Amino acid sequence: MAAPAEDTEALARHIKAWARELGFQAAGIADPDLGADEARLLAWLDAGRHGEMHYMQRHGLKRSRAGLLHPGTVRVISVRMDYLPRDAAPAEAVLADPCLAYVSRYALGRDYHKLVRRRLQKLADRIEKAVGPFSYRVFTDSAPVLEKPLARAAGLGWIGKHTNLLHRDAGSWFFLGEIYTDLPLPADEPVSDHCGTCRACMDACPTGAIVAPYELDARLCISYLTIELRGSIPEPLRPLVGNRIFGCDDCQLVCPWNRYADRSGEADFSPRHGLDASSLAALFRWSEDEFLRCTQGSAIRRIGYERWLRNIAVALGNAPGEPAVLEALEARRAHSSPLVREHVGWALARHGV
Repeated sequence: MAAPAEDTEALARHIKAWARELGFQAAGIADPDLGADEARLLAWLDAGRHGEMHYMQRHGLKRSRAGLLHPGTVRVISVRMDYLPRDAAPAEAVLADPCLAYVSRYALGRDYHKLVRRRLQKLADRIEKAVGPFSYRVFTDSAPVLEKPLARAAGLGWIGKHTNLLHRDAGSWFFLGEIYTDLPLPADEPVSDHCGTCRACMDACPTGAIVAPYELDARLCISYLTIELRGSIPEPLRPLVGNRIFGCDDCQLVCPWNRYADRSGEADFSPRHGLDASSLAALFRWSEDEFLRCTQGSAIRRIGYERWLRNIAVALGNAPGEPAVLEALEARRAHSSPLVREHVGWALARHGV
């Protein structure tokens, strides 16, 4: 590693200022020692709470030991980018209308991975210009990284009872990204927990996935069921999914700290194709070509067309038995996918058809 062109304290201040100039709302520096978090992760995996997310185990201890993922790492630069779009239909209003499709607010616009990663690379380039060549690697939900514990260690917030990162002034509507580096920067102090006795997120979770404060069973989480799970959504959980077809934001919507969250100014996070408040029946009529076209560059694309139809079938089963709902389901009754047929059959049976 080349010697820094200035002392590390000044360099750290510059890095945080450069991050803000690049569109990140905050940046901090973490000591990557996550021993306690590693123990919690291993216990979570041993309990099987990761469900079918086998990749959580596949990488061994790389997720909690930065040096195994990027040798030589001594610090992690953690950044925050707010994503709540300014122009989206009110989330509560969409959830209250069972004929509308609810898409998690983070997925309404363009996929954040490339955007955040590009900005992180620009930040790394800026650092390299200042200090010369150094060892680093950038991540944004793209590798086995314990993003939230690292962000907590970097002073960007605390991990709430719903297991999301929280900031007193920004709530939880933000993405995280990291630069693993060998630069011996001064680490920031972690933020203390400010959840107190509040349990709003636990009480609001539709499926009871927050099984205890700071403990999430992914197998019950609607985000897991609609995004990560590849097979059938368990029947007892289907009525609880409501009209949520991609992800779930309920624990964030009720969190008191989100009263202070700012809306994002990033145009890429604005809703596309009306997905902030679309009719379930209309989305269910999309052909596969329409699905691929309308989810181009979107995080939704990752679930594929089959699971898209599976999720909407469940939501239609939870919707009122209006003609448009029944017609949409009938049109898919003989779908070529057994997975889709199963969920359509369940939905029609819910309507007595």
